[in-house]
Amino acid sequence: MRVVAFALVIALLTPSVVSAITYDPADETSLTRGTVTSPANGTTIVSVQGYTFQGNTNRKKPARLIAAGERGQTKWVHNDEVNNGAWFFDVDPMPNGNLLVSSPRSGETVVYELNPETQERVWEKTFDIEDTHDVDVLSEDELVIANMREWNDSAGVSDDRIFVYNRTSGEVTWEWYFKNHFPADTDGGYNDDWSHVNDVDPVGDDKLALSPRNFDQVVVVDMETKNITHRLGSDDNYDVLNEQHNPDWMVSENGTPTLLVADSGNNRIVEYAYENRSETSHTDGEWVRTWTVGTGSLKWPRDADRLPNGNTLIVDTLNHRVIEVTPTGEVVWEYYATWGPYDAERIVHGDESANGPTIRDMNQSGTYDITGSANLTAGTGDEIGFAERMRATFSGTFLEEPMDDFATRWEHVTPWLRPVWMSGWDFVWAITAILLSLVWGGAELIAGRHRIGAAVQHIRQR
Repeated sequence: MRVVAFALVIALLTPSVVSAITYDPADETSLTRGTVTSPANGTTIVSVQGYTFQGNTNRKKPARLIAAGERGQTKWVHNDEVNNGAWFFDVDPMPNGNLLVSSPRSGETVVYELNPETQERVWEKTFDIEDTHDVDVLSEDELVIANMREWNDSAGVSDDRIFVYNRTSGEVTWEWYFKNHFPADTDGGYNDDWSHVNDVDPVGDDKLALSPRNFDQVVVVDMETKNITHRLGSDDNYDVLNEQHNPDWMVSENGTPTLLVADSGNNRIVEYAYENRSETSHTDGEWVRTWTVGTGSLKWPRDADRLPNGNTLIVDTLNHRVIEVTPTGEVVWEYYATWGPYDAERIVHGDESANGPTIRDMNQSGTYDITGSANLTAGTGDEIGFAERMRATFSGTFLEEPMDDFATRWEHVTPWLRPVWMSGWDFVWAITAILLSLVWGGAELIAGRHRIGAAVQHIRQR
């Protein structure tokens, strides 16, 4: 039995060992162009989240800001490891040509204005808040900040919030708490990452569009009344949204509110239009999906911006690329930016680039695949293939829902943990070998104790 267990462990570990021996870092796609059939009209800034754990950044999965040129050439790279390893999330072009950067590190968030020409900080502010994904300019003196993971341990509640910080006075001048507007049992109840609010955007008339990712919805808040005026999606209603990122609020030519959303958990980009049922009410309406692109080829997209030319700039995180696609899904510009790009902005169009036409304004609609990609595969792995196999295996059974949840977590978490020289299936076999070794070792330990006990008993009997 021991021989069988040993042989099985060796067999399971062999693929990852072979991968390690044959791995050549030169084969990795790091920063390179993909398909470029239509040059961009300016520089594209990409924030790459990278992988940092307990202040240490994996050198194979670096966090950085990147500028990609019109034809997909790398123009500059900004690495910043001040105060230990950094994450990079939101990056926004500012009117003066500089960049507003949100960079969590060591349990804090550093927000700074970066001069892209000199690579120097114009100013910086460190907030005692964790894992902040989005900070936006609200006015000349004010920043609006999405504050997630704000756990109140003494009260046992989440204090996740949106707040406005005045840089001149150094004071918080406005706050909005999710616990005051959502039931306590949302997303299964309060926890230390309850809302996971990943985006806040000023959308005019003193309103803010918010993306509480874990609530599977986008809401618009009136800053004066603090009421929610619009809501797209609902908790666990994955047909509409599934753990979305970076929604963009647009208004069509006829005044129809429209949301363009990176529907991350559903691996697609979607656009919804708000159709009023009453001519006298702006709130008596429903959201109608007017466009879907990328299902089956995008892997956890986390940003989508509509460009003035009608194309959409998409951050395809787990395919480690940024693509510009036409309304019918054709890739016309593509840039590969490992590891884990989060946000992309075409500088010439300003923050969020939500000033393009809606799908309906272009007389388009429907569901489209992504076509025309260079399909560079380095750095992508095949964790998704394992997750899809899990879903297919348990589909239609009583385990369908829990296994679907497990598969989703697997495809979102394991790419960050897996060594770059392992494929996704190598990782599966290695984990299986480790679990088998633990079971085997436990069995040997128990058997050993029984043998010792029997020997002691035998001695006593003598």
